[in-house]
Amino acid sequence: MSLTKRAENDTAADSIRSSLEKIREYVAEHYDEPLTLDQLAGMTSLSPKYFGELFKKHFGQSVTDYLTEVRIYQAKRYLRDTDGLLRDIARKVGYNDEFYFSRKFKKEVGVPPSAYPRSATRRIAALSPSSVGYLLALGIVPVAAPVDAKWTPYYYNAYFSRIPIHLKQGEADSGETGDELLKGRPDAVIGSEQPRNLRLLSALERRSLPLFVPDRQLGWEAQLRQIAEFLNAQGRCEAWITAYRRKTELARNLVGQAVGMDSFVVLRLCGNSIHLYCNRGIRDVVYHDLQLHSACLKADVYNDKISLQQLRQLDPDRILMLICPDAETRTAWLALQHSAEWRSLPAVNGGRIYPIPSDPWFEYSAFSINRMLNEMLMMFTGKCPNDDLEYVHGDGRFSEL
Repeated sequence: MSLTKRAENDTAADSIRSSLEKIREYVAEHYDEPLTLDQLAGMTSLSPKYFGELFKKHFGQSVTDYLTEVRIYQAKRYLRDTDGLLRDIARKVGYNDEFYFSRKFKKEVGVPPSAYPRSATRRIAALSPSSVGYLLALGIVPVAAPVDAKWTPYYYNAYFSRIPIHLKQGEADSGETGDELLKGRPDAVIGSEQPRNLRLLSALERRSLPLFVPDRQLGWEAQLRQIAEFLNAQGRCEAWITAYRRKTELARNLVGQAVGMDSFVVLRLCGNSIHLYCNRGIRDVVYHDLQLHSACLKADVYNDKISLQQLRQLDPDRILMLICPDAETRTAWLALQHSAEWRSLPAVNGGRIYPIPSDPWFEYSAFSINRMLNEMLMMFTGKCPNDDLEYVHGDGRFSEL
């Protein structure tokens, strides 16, 4: 094929693709109008049969299925956010017959429209481990979530069998993970950032109610309240926060009695490098909630490399030790424990060093904050909290922390 001919073919393909995208946008904007395949094909100068084939090839679903998807999504929004009559909602989304609309809705969603508002918060998907932590604090076990034996062992061991769809850790943007997520037919999706995969994002916006909470900008209480408002779970949210605050007061007194005025540092070992470390969870639990004293004068969060000589100068009374879970770091940790310089540090020599796991200490959510507080209680008082605030659908109980 000549270069000229190939260029002409590429131009024609681009033109058809552009036409299909415009038709798709038109359907999304005019879903409430009577639309036919002949009408839409006429807007592209293609025959209805050829247009239908190209649309399905390009977008993975027929024109009719896409129109139904958009209409059902909009119906979900009306049912969730308004008190409109069923016949009025049916007309607003393009159905003149409310009974046909009811049958169609039940076929697509699994429940009739009259029951949807009561079931709408039952199928929630989480795009990140922290999102799982917020949902669990609200008593919701997600229908889809990343669960990984290495990175989130607590969620893996406690909830693997209760979360039907397991997403791959850190791969929410992949086609395979996106397909698995959509198979769960979630009513709402909770995440910390929008997927970069625009096709997945578009599909989520058409099929569910997505909420992306910027986790780096808000504290865990503000995030929990924002998610709770979105899911109409404000009562559970405030009860959880109140119970956590009561527990914090008790823990502060117990841990304070055990450690007195001792100074603390948190160290992070990654490879062969030691870092003075503080993330938001450590800041909130160790230094704010428990009001323990830091051996360094740094504020807020940090991750600064430090030598053993500098650590000796800081002379902390107690050390919390985060060890990255990779093989290189574990080897370095074994070597460090045999180092004379390390063993001569007063906190190490006195047995006041406390390894803490990356799970939950690398996660920032309401649920992980509570788990961090539990671990601090166990380490410094020997008390094992047996009343975790963990309320889930179907349990019929709401226990204190």
